[in-house]
Amino acid sequence: MQSVCVFCGSSPGLDPAYTEAARSLGRTLAKANIRLVFGGGHVGLMGVVSNAAIEAGGEAIGVIPKFLVERELAHTSLTDLRIVGSMHERKAMMSDLSEGFITLPGGTGTLEEFFEILTWAQLGEHEKPCGLLNVAGYYDSLLTVFDQMVNRGFLSEPNRDLVLVESEPERLLQRLESYQPPKTAKWIDRSET
Repeated sequence: MQSVCVFCGSSPGLDPAYTEAARSLGRTLAKANIRLVFGGGHVGLMGVVSNAAIEAGGEAIGVIPKFLVERELAHTSLTDLRIVGSMHERKAMMSDLSEGFITLPGGTGTLEEFFEILTWAQLGEHEKPCGLLNVAGYYDSLLTVFDQMVNRGFLSEPNRDLVLVESEPERLLQRLESYQPPKTAKWIDRSET
């Protein structure tokens, strides 16, 4: 694996564990010679993970829409900063540049990015691993929702298994690197016609 996209908050959150996990992830990627691809901002967990990767000798590619650059949110000390026209272009480019995805804690934007990339995996648009770094139990409630989706017939077990979950960056990265995409039908209940 040569590059991993990290989705994360533009805020650091309230628990210092989130910042420490972002810092650890950035260092872990650099140590493994894996290029970081991220949203290109210098604020919040985005700034922490990218700074840690760069300080550890790694590469960081930021992808940011022009309107966020104009708000002075762009990280200007990256290996490569790509400016795009929209949030849609940002996600598409981040996906194209990456071989896997890790989601740190974040808000609605972080979840939107994660869910879009996970949906693309479900639909067979890509076969790249999608991981949640469940720092201090941050995603416990979301994982319960996934299980409820399975139990109520809206998500198949194989599609539930697309979500790789670990609480430590090193373990999650190992799972991404050894990931084998499932070879199953994408639909829960599709009658033959």
